[in-house]
Amino acid sequence: MEQVFLNSDMVYLLPSNHLLIANALICERAGAFSFICDSKDEADRVLSQLKILIRPMYSNPPIHGARIVTTVLNDPQLRQQWLKDVKGMADRILTMRSKLREGLKKEGSMHDWKHITDQIGMFCFTGMKPNQVERLIREFSIYLTKDGRISVAGISSANVGYLAHAMHLVTK
Repeated sequence: MEQVFLNSDMVYLLPSNHLLIANALICERAGAFSFICDSKDEADRVLSQLKILIRPMYSNPPIHGARIVTTVLNDPQLRQQWLKDVKGMADRILTMRSKLREGLKKEGSMHDWKHITDQIGMFCFTGMKPNQVERLIREFSIYLTKDGRISVAGISSANVGYLAHAMHLVTK
């Protein structure tokens, strides 16, 4: 499928990417929408069409977020500090995932919670059903989306035991 796409006469679109979370720039619109064309002429035509599409959405997007990212990534010391900070955040999230899974085991849960540590990122799909999620909200004041997605960044050493206990109770 990939090869068919690459060999076609289409303009190649790459998904947009954002630099918001990794750079603590939530709501700053720092990111990019990329495309690959066969020629400069084709690229100019695509860019012209994209400008027509995005013009009604916003006229002059803020640039300070992009400038912050540019400054950090182009300064060797700042870049190293940023990489260290991002690694620290990622490691903390991995640790919280492990502690949650261990906590569920300690609570005596018979469910297979391996998916908690197999997933990556700041959010975790717990696999809980809407009625279980509702109980977490109502009985334990633990808030997550109705499909069972929870923010791992919101889990701390201080609350992971409470979360594991509550999740165990609503899933038994």
